[in-house]
Amino acid sequence: MSIDAAAAARPGFLAVAPQFTVRDVSAAAAYYCDVLGFENRGFFGDPPAFVMLGRGGVELFLNQGADDAGQVRPRAAVGYDAYIHVTGLDELWGELASRGARILEGPVECVYGMRELVVEDCHGLRLAFGEDPGRPVGPPPPTG
Repeated sequence: MSIDAAAAARPGFLAVAPQFTVRDVSAAAAYYCDVLGFENRGFFGDPPAFVMLGRGGVELFLNQGADDAGQVRPRAAVGYDAYIHVTGLDELWGELASRGARILEGPVECVYGMRELVVEDCHGLRLAFGEDPGRPVGPPPPTG
């Protein structure tokens, strides 16, 4: 088997969709859409118990949990619940600030070369948006 054939036969990773448990799926979905600019790609259940949210090629899933759901799990002081690679970080900052997002940090230039913006959602989840200033604009190249 040639190297190309072996590489083609390997499973490929296409995307990841973090799933977070929150106390109120409907309120969280409204926040992600109204404040963070995501679109609601579908509620499930009546009343809603799960929602798929998306913005560009990024998806997040939220599910309704018990009364203790949505309590922030232990994380490092500089840890995030999700890290989302973006382009146009300054424009994103302006958009989120104008919509009243709780911005914890940024945009800042990091020692590892990324520019980052960190927000906290209505359930205490921390999302970091990172832009690589040296990366050409556009989708990342496919990898195996």
